Amino acid sequence: MDKVRGPDDMFSLDVGPAHSASLRGQWSSKIEFLLAVAGQIIGLGNVWRFPYLCYKNGGGVFFIPYILFLFSCGIPLFLLETSLGQYTKQGSITCWRKICPLFDGLGYGSQVVVLYSSIYYIIILAWAFLYLFSSFNSELPWATCKNSWNTDTCVTFDQMPDYSNMTIAENATSPATEFWERRVLNITGSIHELGSLRWELVLCLLLSWIICYFCVWRGVKSTGKVVYFTATFPYLMLAVLLGRGLTLPGALDGIKFYLYPDPSRLSDPQVWMDAGTQIFYSYAICIGCLVALGSYNKYNNNCYRDCVYLCLLNSGTSFVAGFAIFSVLGFMAYEQNTDISKVAESGPGLAFIAYPRAVAMMPFPQIWAIFFFIMIILLGLDSEFVGLEAIATAISDLNPSFFHVGHRRKLLLLFICVVSFFIGLVMVTEGGLYIFQVFDYYACSGMTLLLFAILQSVCIGWVYGADRFYDNIEDMIGYKPFPLIKYCLKYVTPVICMGTFVFSLVKYTPLKFNNTIEYPWWGYALGWWFTLSSTLFVPFRMLYNLYITPGTLRQRFLVLCTPAEDLPVTKSEKKALDLLTLPSSRDNMM
Repeated sequence: MDKVRGPDDMFSLDVGPAHSASLRGQWSSKIEFLLAVAGQIIGLGNVWRFPYLCYKNGGGVFFIPYILFLFSCGIPLFLLETSLGQYTKQGSITCWRKICPLFDGLGYGSQVVVLYSSIYYIIILAWAFLYLFSSFNSELPWATCKNSWNTDTCVTFDQMPDYSNMTIAENATSPATEFWERRVLNITGSIHELGSLRWELVLCLLLSWIICYFCVWRGVKSTGKVVYFTATFPYLMLAVLLGRGLTLPGALDGIKFYLYPDPSRLSDPQVWMDAGTQIFYSYAICIGCLVALGSYNKYNNNCYRDCVYLCLLNSGTSFVAGFAIFSVLGFMAYEQNTDISKVAESGPGLAFIAYPRAVAMMPFPQIWAIFFFIMIILLGLDSEFVGLEAIATAISDLNPSFFHVGHRRKLLLLFICVVSFFIGLVMVTEGGLYIFQVFDYYACSGMTLLLFAILQSVCIGWVYGADRFYDNIEDMIGYKPFPLIKYCLKYVTPVICMGTFVFSLVKYTPLKFNNTIEYPWWGYALGWWFTLSSTLFVPFRMLYNLYITPGTLRQRFLVLCTPAEDLPVTKSEKKALDLLTLPSSRDNMM
């Protein structure tokens, strides 16, 4: 047996420099890990998706399916991934090789999802930077119809004396909409017309990638320091916007609209589907980022307590963000004398049309615009560079002796950033929004994440063993987590995810641009390529691993379902080893 080492009761087989914290890196303090994870899971989805889903799916009653998915799927899978990374000290590919080599395709597939997500997600930062720079003008350019890009149908609704009694053309547009569609995007008529590059967006995209690179170029040494600002400053901005929003006229109507309960909506299966997908998107589950961040923890870090706190923080942030957003939307509806449903939007429409229209109505609108877009940039930035860190960690751990030495890891990061930048250029063309929506809909699809969640819970709960996994966590933190989580991983999580997966297949609807324009066949083919290129890694890697492993088919399965020998040895396993090596034990056996 190789040399056994470790602090206190934790022993691990000596596997050389790959496991050395000095080479691989480690968080300087626990707060850096917490802020990095918070920065990853708390992002734009908390601000522009959760509040919209709340009002759309029954207001306050939406919390019933949301909380059910949180405790049955969200927290168990969140704990699974962070503790798996902490226990194995590996990224999202090699961690599965050590736990159960048969399922290492989960790691490869998740990194493909992260790569696709990083390529398109950073486009949002480019848009936000352009809005931020435009906010420094003496007059917000989306507040009036006096600009060169405005059309004859542009109408400043909020400046009309009596909006309710005015006759307005059906094709009338707001200056905020025209700024978004004609100034920022200059969007073409269809996906067939990509048009030319929007050079201002190209420069903003380049700036975004440069910032992301220097946030992670030194690994956790730089990431751990950057998150002190990027993960905390959005909370300050959110508090400022919330305080201002609650003092505006019409804010109470907006909050009522946000939370007004409609129990009849619980009978709609789509409500439950929306709750489940929101948990997966918001908690960054099944994309390998949590594994990568957890792998830089100390072995005895209390990952269980961290997971509970972080999950509650994430959901609490989503809830509070709804008050900030809908108080402002209520004010905007009050100013325009219209229904809140006409100004409540989700996704880019909220960040780049509805909210800019709202801040244009406030006193000192430039200040509020700057605050808002700084918050959007920082919410997106830490999610982006943590994803980049996860990719670099996964690749580096495949060949640690090469990438953890010298500047090779920095060159790897630079290569990823440069290639991703050039691929992303297609989304800052005049027809780039069409490609962006294909990425958004298919690259990180809910069906892919649900399938990965099913396989992860089956792998840990049944193949590796939920009891063994709980022993691993006990060995790290000193006690076993609440037993319900173990039973969720074995039974509840896979069943609920499977049901949601089947429902998503039955209710699948092809993507339409703005819910009206259908894509050509090659647009859907491109989208399904994004989905299948990550999902099919799992069965292909299973077949490949079975093919290269010697022995009969049964022997191959046994080998591939056996954990690697260089995993840490728990207390119970050490006692068994001690019994085998004691002289009295050997004498009794003889």
